[in-house]
Amino acid sequence: MRIHIGIDDTDSLSGGCTTRIAADVVLTLAKKSVRFLDYPNLIRLNPNVPWKTRGNGAVCLRIESDIRPEAVLELAMDEIERGSRLGDPGTDPGVVVLEGTVPSDVIEFGEEALTRIVTPTDAMSVIKKVNAQAIGYCSGQGIIGALAAIGTVLDRDCTFELIAYRSRAFIGKPRQVDEESIFQMSEEMKEVTFNNVDPETGRILITPRGPDPILCGVRGESAEAVRKAFQMLRIREPIDAWMIFRTNQGTDAHLVTNVAVSELQDNCAVIVEGTVKEKPRTIRGGHAIFLLEDQTGSVHCAAYEPTGKFREVVKRLEPGDRVRGFGGVRPPGDGIPRTLNLEKLEVLKLVASVTSKNPVCPKCGKRMKSAGKGQSFRCRRCETHAPSKIHSEVRRDLQETVHLPPPRAHRHLTKPYVRYQRERCGSSLPPTSGWHSP
Repeated sequence: MRIHIGIDDTDSLSGGCTTRIAADVVLTLAKKSVRFLDYPNLIRLNPNVPWKTRGNGAVCLRIESDIRPEAVLELAMDEIERGSRLGDPGTDPGVVVLEGTVPSDVIEFGEEALTRIVTPTDAMSVIKKVNAQAIGYCSGQGIIGALAAIGTVLDRDCTFELIAYRSRAFIGKPRQVDEESIFQMSEEMKEVTFNNVDPETGRILITPRGPDPILCGVRGESAEAVRKAFQMLRIREPIDAWMIFRTNQGTDAHLVTNVAVSELQDNCAVIVEGTVKEKPRTIRGGHAIFLLEDQTGSVHCAAYEPTGKFREVVKRLEPGDRVRGFGGVRPPGDGIPRTLNLEKLEVLKLVASVTSKNPVCPKCGKRMKSAGKGQSFRCRRCETHAPSKIHSEVRRDLQETVHLPPPRAHRHLTKPYVRYQRERCGSSLPPTSGWHSP
């Protein structure tokens, strides 16, 4: 029988990792009579959820086995109780087990969890409808991501990530991955991997900074690519395990909903098209802000200081420019109005920029002066006249295209430039040999 196992919210801000728990479940199942129907699916959900820990990621394992679903549920619960951060604030693990083909109700739930806020009550309603089994710890928040991971079947675009995990004795210590090898790998594998290094600052992006058990994560276009890239790294500490995941990272899967300004809802991922209403301004902290208007209203759009040179794109906008903003809706509060936090910006149509200058005297080449309000222009030296100022169009230092922040400011779901035109139609993919260790 086919069984889908969703797991979420086993970590906290002080440590832990849901993918690590899922990897432990994989390693336990691999010892039993189980056939994996796909790589473990690492599913990033709505990045605007205010109570997420880091990347709002959940995992789904898809297997074929004679093991009863109840036994699979118990196995997953054992690993959660052994390895999660139970007792830490905000750690609310959830596990959902579904037998058979994934129903449309579950798929629709997964799509909703990518773009808006859903509740444990919403999740339980679907779970009961499709006769799935679920266990929620603490507040039960984790069953949302667990069910959504099952419902996100990755039948559209997808990428891969190889995640290596640290030995327990090294968690909390500086990560020992040779930096030169990371840069060499990134250059050699740039056609098939992405977001290894930030080009603006040289900051390494494959190694996290927190106290979680992840040593490094290499993202790319195929399982073969991330495995080869990982093998090129010079790692100087023990690796406890590594595993390849199929994922929706780097696909813009959450940015699919076109919304009018009047229909914006807090903490949702949206696309808003409209016209720049006012000249952009820079506020305290270095953030660039402009007002976007459509036929239903207007909303502030923000490019924050960490987005680096992306702010310069925003600052070059002019009133009347037609743009499309992609991002998350920040609720109003602390004197700040509702704001679209930009993840990317598409410039659709630029207005003409015109400058006006006093005419030049044809005899001496000097600029003429106005003869008075409402009068013509004249050269005081040569007594020549001209009826009006000279108007000329100035080339805008801005392209009509998609503009992205640098990789260091990307969310997990943000599609980087190198992935444009590389989108693929995903499908369940039985893993080849060598997709995890041990």
